[in-house]
Amino acid sequence: MMHTKIGLFGGTFDPPHNAHLMIAQEALTVLQLDEVWFIPVYSPPHKTREHMATPAERLEMTEKAIEGNNQFQVSTIELERKGPSYTLETVEALKTAHPETSFYFIIGGDMAEQLHLWKDIEKLKNLVTFAVIDRPGYSIQPIDLKEMKYIKMPQVDISSTVVRERHQSGKNIRYYIPDSVWKFIKEKNIYG
Repeated sequence: MMHTKIGLFGGTFDPPHNAHLMIAQEALTVLQLDEVWFIPVYSPPHKTREHMATPAERLEMTEKAIEGNNQFQVSTIELERKGPSYTLETVEALKTAHPETSFYFIIGGDMAEQLHLWKDIEKLKNLVTFAVIDRPGYSIQPIDLKEMKYIKMPQVDISSTVVRERHQSGKNIRYYIPDSVWKFIKEKNIYG
């Protein structure tokens, strides 16, 4: 099958939650993408902390989260490369492997505000179209939207941090994350 329009959705996915799935589905629909590829990062340059799930656990949770949607795929490109994740390297590798594909890089408004700080952002803008998703509490005005697609969506204020904190303090996280991921976390006692 010739992939023409692919959304790239990178993240720690520690754990993947229902807002991630809603974002991916909304991007798929609004931008009329063929697929969205979830890309778990190996070790994000901006985040390191205690009690992270291992890369293998995050990969397995992400695979479980997307089960049943044949337009969602998981790419292990960053996990295989190991080391810090730089978006440009990933996108260049994907472009080389799929020269005919148009890639859309899906980011939240919180990340969009920081885009000017990204390594080689100008090069990156030539390789992908940024698709900016509304995130609670972030305004997208300061960003030049000419080069970006802007996706409005219902505001679901769920983050992986909130899920982990709720879990660690013994609160319910069911329905915050897909059931398959919830069962996996309990089974493996991932976040203690």
